[in-house]
Amino acid sequence: MRTLRHWLVLAIICSAATGAFWDRACAQISNSDLPDAPSEVEFHPHHGGDPASDREVSWRSLPKDFLHDQKEIWTFPVELAKGKHWLPTLAIAGGTAVLIATDKKTTPYFRNHQPQLDDINDVFGTYVTTAEVIAVPAALMVAGYERHDGYQVDTAILCGEAYADSAVVDLAMKAVTRRKRPSDIPVGGSYDDTFFAGGKSPFRGSSFPSGHAAGVFSVATVVAGRYRNHKWVPFLAYGFATAISFSRVTTASHFPSDVFLGAALGYTVTKYAVFTPR
Repeated sequence: MRTLRHWLVLAIICSAATGAFWDRACAQISNSDLPDAPSEVEFHPHHGGDPASDREVSWRSLPKDFLHDQKEIWTFPVELAKGKHWLPTLAIAGGTAVLIATDKKTTPYFRNHQPQLDDINDVFGTYVTTAEVIAVPAALMVAGYERHDGYQVDTAILCGEAYADSAVVDLAMKAVTRRKRPSDIPVGGSYDDTFFAGGKSPFRGSSFPSGHAAGVFSVATVVAGRYRNHKWVPFLAYGFATAISFSRVTTASHFPSDVFLGAALGYTVTKYAVFTPR
């Protein structure tokens, strides 16, 4: 049995890192609620009409922007202590807790059906999915420079910024939780006490949360937000992110709770840290 101290640390990290400012969206519905946001956005065929998600960025401003994002993320517990953002924080923490409790029931199902999923899993291997996620901003960057489209280049840079932001939080959580991966547990073995029992490396030996889910949802949220005036783009972006994330369960790389928290982390960090007015 793991100590109460360990579980308390886990709960605090989940709440602090993944509450991600959801109720701040209410303050961003109109331009008048956006401090320092321009009253009007110059028309561009790609603009979604939101000064926050359509903000300009550059390679020069990227380090400062990244530090700004990290400050927003890691000072979130201060906002929580003031009584703010409790509803979305509890929603994510509660959903994660429910999935953790049911992981030992759902994970064996996918492991037992891996032979039937081999053809699909071959397309969604660890390195393949990593390359697929990185290919999205890379393609936007190349196409943007080729077409002299500054908005497209900015989108690619924002994808990188969002990916890095979520990766920092993801790796910090992995280093603390050190959860075993489903593939580390023998078939027919026990799925109890998987936390604080994995390898020491947050890069390989820790499952919670899913870095792939965090990364792909951070990229998808940028693309969906920046090109949402094209109605098919959000569906394609989030559909791609969901497929990548779900594959982490079918390949026995992650538990469902790992994927849920990773996806929530990628989405919320991007939506309410990267997409804040500068």
